[in-house]
Amino acid sequence: MVALCFVPALGQLPSQDILALLEFKKGIKHDPTGFVVDSWNDESIDFNGCPASWNGIMCTGGNVAAVVLDNLGLLADVDLSVFANLTMLVKLSISNNSITGILSKNIGDFKSLEHLDVSDNLFFSSLPPEIGNLRSLKNLSLAGNNLSGSIPDTVSGLASIHSLDMSRNSLSGPLPSSLTRLTGLVYLNLSVNGFTKKIPKGFEMMTQLDVLDLHGNMLDGNLDPEFLQLTTAIHVDLSGNLLVNSAKEEHNFLPSISPTVNHLNLSHNQLTGSLVSGGEVGAFGNLKVLDLSYNQLSGELPGFNFVYDLQVLKISNNKFSGFIPNNLLKGDSLVLTELDLSGNNLTGPISIITSTTLQVLNLSSNILSGELPLLTGSCSIPVVTAQFLRLNYLNLSRNSLNGSLPKVITLFPKLTVLDVSFNQLEGPLLTALLTSSTLQELHLQNNKLTGNINLSPRMDESNLRVLDLSHNQLSGYFPDGFGSLTGLQMLNIGGNSFSGSLPTSLGENSTLTSFDISQNHFTGPLPKNLPNSLQSFNASYNDLSGVVPENLRKFPLSCFYPGNSKLQFPNPPSNSNHVPSGNRHGKHMKTIIKVVVIIACVIAVVILILLAVFIYYKHVSKRPSPHVTNKDVHRQTATKPSSFAGRDSGGSLVVSAEDLVTGRKGSSSEIISPDEKMAAITGFSPSKTSHFSWSPESGDSYAADNLSRLDVRSPDRLPGELYFLDDTISFTAEELSRAPAEVLGRSSHGTSYRATLDSGLFLNVKWLREGVAKPRKEFAKEAKKFANIRHPNVVGLRGYYWGPTQHEKLILSEYISPGSLASFLYDRPGRKGPPLTWPQRLKIAVDIARGLNYLHFDPAVPHGNLKASNVLLDGPDLNARIADYCLHRLMIQSGTVEQILDAGVLGYRAPELAASKKPLPSFKSDVYAFGVILLELLTGKCAGDVVSGEDGGVDLTDWVRLRVAEGHGSDCFDAALTPDMGIPASEKGNEGGPRNSSTMYPFRIREARYQDYIRGSLIDLVC
Repeated sequence: MVALCFVPALGQLPSQDILALLEFKKGIKHDPTGFVVDSWNDESIDFNGCPASWNGIMCTGGNVAAVVLDNLGLLADVDLSVFANLTMLVKLSISNNSITGILSKNIGDFKSLEHLDVSDNLFFSSLPPEIGNLRSLKNLSLAGNNLSGSIPDTVSGLASIHSLDMSRNSLSGPLPSSLTRLTGLVYLNLSVNGFTKKIPKGFEMMTQLDVLDLHGNMLDGNLDPEFLQLTTAIHVDLSGNLLVNSAKEEHNFLPSISPTVNHLNLSHNQLTGSLVSGGEVGAFGNLKVLDLSYNQLSGELPGFNFVYDLQVLKISNNKFSGFIPNNLLKGDSLVLTELDLSGNNLTGPISIITSTTLQVLNLSSNILSGELPLLTGSCSIPVVTAQFLRLNYLNLSRNSLNGSLPKVITLFPKLTVLDVSFNQLEGPLLTALLTSSTLQELHLQNNKLTGNINLSPRMDESNLRVLDLSHNQLSGYFPDGFGSLTGLQMLNIGGNSFSGSLPTSLGENSTLTSFDISQNHFTGPLPKNLPNSLQSFNASYNDLSGVVPENLRKFPLSCFYPGNSKLQFPNPPSNSNHVPSGNRHGKHMKTIIKVVVIIACVIAVVILILLAVFIYYKHVSKRPSPHVTNKDVHRQTATKPSSFAGRDSGGSLVVSAEDLVTGRKGSSSEIISPDEKMAAITGFSPSKTSHFSWSPESGDSYAADNLSRLDVRSPDRLPGELYFLDDTISFTAEELSRAPAEVLGRSSHGTSYRATLDSGLFLNVKWLREGVAKPRKEFAKEAKKFANIRHPNVVGLRGYYWGPTQHEKLILSEYISPGSLASFLYDRPGRKGPPLTWPQRLKIAVDIARGLNYLHFDPAVPHGNLKASNVLLDGPDLNARIADYCLHRLMIQSGTVEQILDAGVLGYRAPELAASKKPLPSFKSDVYAFGVILLELLTGKCAGDVVSGEDGGVDLTDWVRLRVAEGHGSDCFDAALTPDMGIPASEKGNEGGPRNSSTMYPFRIREARYQDYIRGSLIDLVC
């Protein structure tokens, strides 16, 4: 009887809701907590058919109403459309996991959905127009994914939406005006994407809008003053864009701001003009946060006399001049907690500071003078002060302040960072700063501090992490108390007059990672118990003796020499040029011998090369003419001279592919080699032994008349594999075989062509040089991994062809027009178009960073061959896309080495690759190459060029480094950028003046997604 009662329950079929959830569960590859996998099973289904006992599931009336799976670390590949079968679903939240998939058209079927949050996952696709069908949706968060494309106009169909967050993706295109029709919108966040064009009008009429965040895009055009005057928003962030203001607004940059706005961030734009009109400002009455940093604002600062609520004021890195307003530092009516005026042209002394609310004060990098400010409201400094009870960060570095350090600084109870470096401070060091229980960083370098440092042997209360006393005039013995600073990570006392021996107590500090005692007068041996945690060490220019301890021999000789003539380094590296100074005469003789040997080697190499060339041409002259079939070989009139290998012919050769590859009927051994084929087409042979490398000097596009056919062996004659990585295209090997092909460029690993298929489709075909590819199985395995690489700033791979002979290995990718960055950037004959403007170069840098960031963090592979010729500019907007990535994964070691050598010739090879016997591309080497491209964008010069200098020819990176060191940093900029970047011509080469030009102007880029904890941040790269 009991058994019969349970039969219906056990035999009940799963409901439609349960089937949908189990379908989602199938896509889960890893559930680290077991939250879903261990809970979602048939045994826990309720009798009403709704699995309310399943983790993360909530039911209403027998139907699933909510699925909440946030922050579980799920690794899954799912289709969100499976949830469309949950007809009563109101909330779907799966944020902060590693779920991948696309947003399909079925997303519009969620009729009852009110809350959708898939943020911080790995979804990739464009936004389907059907997203506008979610008329019941109130909260939508797609932030932190890899979504691309533009926002569809149908977004206006979200009639009930209150919160819309699409930040931290790769969305692009202009912002649709339909966004302004979402009248009920309270929160809109589209930050850290790639949106362009102007901000559409109408946001000021959205009366419910509280938060508008558009930071970290590439929005341009004029900043609309009407929006700032009429908006009802509370939080407005337009930072990190390319916004400007009209000429008529420059006299008074911000005439008025809506009284509802209390947070306004316009930093990192291109705004100009003054903050004041008639000497005072009346626009900031209700602001709590104002950030105008990193613009080009100028003039004097307003008095801020009637700004009662302002808590954070950041106007750093502009061109403000004049004195600092007293009201900002007196604090009579202000409640400022953070004040940043750094990086301007402010002059004069600093007035008395009496503010009791400041937590962060940064006045660095100005032209301030006089003694350090009296940090209390009295003309005499008392023993105890009530001022600065909250101050935790004080930076007055890089000014012209003089006098001594006031003792009151040691009494600030919450101070964690003190930086007064690069001034002219005199007098003794306040040792109380070293024993402070709160201070973590102390920067006093490049001043004129004198005297000894007397420390107690035990300082258990000190929390110092960073101590920099370098380049002062301190003297005496090495303070034994430094060893008791057990938390110290960086210690630099270089460039002083310390003497005596180094105490063994230094070994007590197990956290020390950087230690610099260079340019002093230390004697005796190096302590043998220095911690193994050291990553940076410098003891050069001293009088040390003895033997270098074993744990310090990991550092190069330049860390010990010059100087230290009695210091012995057992088994020094053979390639080091630094040796202890000893017998100068013997050293001079050794130098002469080395020079003689080098000259002899060079002469021998030249003779061998000439001999090889002579033998080659002798061999070629005796070679019989190749047999040509009855297919015509004819010349057509060239539209421009050919640029191959210096040939200057009046026409270009058009050769039938069958003439080149199947001219002789018979065995495959009679097929013309790829070297002969390439020689016939271009007059150059890409032989396996050739070290020829295409350089940007010749451009990236060869004469359009240099056409042949990509004759690959089709399957009906010899077996071959044509594999597609993109299911949107389809053709046969025979179609590819007869496709007309235009040579685009050459590199160490092969030649690139533009192939035109019968369908009119253009393809970029890279014909790999013989002997560089991996075996077929490994090649196929690696190539198929490229199928999922899809990003708007990365050139997509379409497929590959593996032919029956050794030389028939082709890689197929998208064809991008109009050309490479090299062909647009370098000032050479044949450059495409006028010089790139500053906004264009900035956008290109951002695009490259996005593409490289995607490769590093999504498929997690290094590019391996990043250079200007592998950055292709797409369409009239010149969107940058990186190409030729990950080819080292398809090549054998020798091919990879040759590719890296080629990068070295062109100036993109990272130093660690040059020093390695078996170099392999890495993320680190990619970042170095990216930095070289940034230098090229700034200077307009090719990294492979030899730039003439006073000491002879140097490469681009060394040239920039030398110019900056000489105080001529601004001379490095491309002359075409002078109007865009606002660099006065008078500053070119200016060594004097109040602001030394040795620091080049900041060049900033945005990274869309670098690490989870710094997503959306702006990275300032300063040359």
